[in-house]
Amino acid sequence: MVSPTLALFVRSKGPDEFWRKRRIFKLAAHFRGRKRNCYSVAVRYVHRALVYATKGRKLKKMDMAELWNKRVQAGCEQYGITLETFKETLSRNNILLNKKALADLAIWEPKSFESLVKLSRERAVVDSLPGLKERSVMNQVYGLANLKLD
Repeated sequence: MVSPTLALFVRSKGPDEFWRKRRIFKLAAHFRGRKRNCYSVAVRYVHRALVYATKGRKLKKMDMAELWNKRVQAGCEQYGITLETFKETLSRNNILLNKKALADLAIWEPKSFESLVKLSRERAVVDSLPGLKERSVMNQVYGLANLKLD
């Protein structure tokens, strides 16, 4: 009877390697060429793809935050108030809405957003905060009631 030595036992490739490679090949299944079939190449490209995925998740969050800021800023400019003054007066009025909620109101509920801006303008006048501009006649909210369809 031959008993395996420690060196042979360490060198043996057991089920761990199979499952490790299988996990990599599963992640590389949609790649083309040797990136999918050859383990040494697949490991590099899978690692690179996972790094890009991590960066992409952070960039997506940053892009959405930037979009929400732009939308709220555009709504504020429409009503003649700066974004900083608007946010400051909302917090002073104890209205705690996040960027996403404000952006949704600015886009989909212009009348509700207009009422928030009115509250902000009144508080800004009372506290004498800077950032108020005169509202232009051209920048009004037009709904279906305002449109003249001839």
